[in-house]
Amino acid sequence: MNSCSSCLLEIDHFFNEKERKESSQDNPHPFCSSLARYDVIFSEGSYPKGVFYIHSGIVKVYKHGIQGKEQIIQIFKSGDLLGFRAMLSEKNYNVHAQCLEQTDICFISKKDFMTYLDSNPLIRNELIRGLSMELQDRADYLTDMAQKSVKQRTAMSLVILHEIYNEKEINLSREDLANLVGTATETLIRLLKEFKKDAIIDVSGRKIKIVNLEKLKEQTLA
Repeated sequence: MNSCSSCLLEIDHFFNEKERKESSQDNPHPFCSSLARYDVIFSEGSYPKGVFYIHSGIVKVYKHGIQGKEQIIQIFKSGDLLGFRAMLSEKNYNVHAQCLEQTDICFISKKDFMTYLDSNPLIRNELIRGLSMELQDRADYLTDMAQKSVKQRTAMSLVILHEIYNEKEINLSREDLANLVGTATETLIRLLKEFKKDAIIDVSGRKIKIVNLEKLKEQTLA
């Protein structure tokens, strides 16, 4: 894939939340790739040659566990930078990344990424700080999830997805949602029916609409 120089201008926004710089080019992202649902961005065992900037869409990062059971580790959305941790580690990917819907992404080569960081010490420092905070937040999240019941984990996952989907309908297969929660699909479906009965969510096909966010948050503590 060709490296997108325009996306380098958006890296500082990703790390320190500054306003994005507008490009003067007519087509600032000429090498942007449009991927379909289920397309794979990278696979476990492959070597990272750069990072991916997500312009639109939803991407799941997952790993196969015992007996091939899939566990979704994290879900990425528009504005997220994907794969930079593996690239910085200089090791092969230990996870898979797959599109959950049509996704537009750009690629930034490792050479361009590292050159940009080397020439921007403030951004490099923000990267280090961000990685440190993420490690702490991830540890807290995993500890919290491990001590919750399946019902609490389901509620928490829906709260997180509500934010990822910008408070719109959550469009996720029941299998993917179960793999995110860490439970059987049958159990997940039963819990969704309970939440619907309690007027917490509304379900239309595979789409889930949060109708009472505060009550859903209460379920994460119940």
